[in-house]
Amino acid sequence: MTASVVVRAWRGLRWYLREVSGESAYDRYVETACRKHPDEAPLDRRAFERRRQDLENQRPQQRCC
Repeated sequence: MTASVVVRAWRGLRWYLREVSGESAYDRYVETACRKHPDEAPLDRRAFERRRQDLENQRPQQRCC
């Protein structure tokens, strides 16, 4: 295997794990918030996760477990 194949495989695995774990949700939120509301600062990571957890708790029927 060449180095470029290994690097591409690593990037693919990293992307997959970030998507499955929800780690990339904050990055998408910041990008969208900055684009839609450039004059407002987005929530910090902690507030975003707290808000996300509150929304999940309000809709328990949408969880698998």
